[in-house]
Amino acid sequence: MSSTNQFENHSDTRLDEDLALLTKTLEEVLKSSGDPNDQKYIELKNKAEQALEEVKSRVSQASDSCYYRAKQVAYRADDYIHEKPWQGVGIGITVGLFIGLFLAKH
Repeated sequence: MSSTNQFENHSDTRLDEDLALLTKTLEEVLKSSGDPNDQKYIELKNKAEQALEEVKSRVSQASDSCYYRAKQVAYRADDYIHEKPWQGVGIGITVGLFIGLFLAKH
């Protein structure tokens, strides 16, 4: 397994864990009395808000990371095409041919 796939799997697992934590915390808040003067309610509400902020931050970081990786791939592809233009044309024709054949069958 490549390091990129390991990173993506780790990110997916981490995101799943974060969402599970958020869900559990929010369920606790919803099950509480809801009395704004109740100390347990206040603690759970604060815990839910903190968990939500952490998840938002991690999702934002994951999104930024995906954007950065996509830019890197685009730059590498651009560099490759500039270094080997005829191979790029050949790849483009081949991909176009396969897409055309696929669409023609369906």
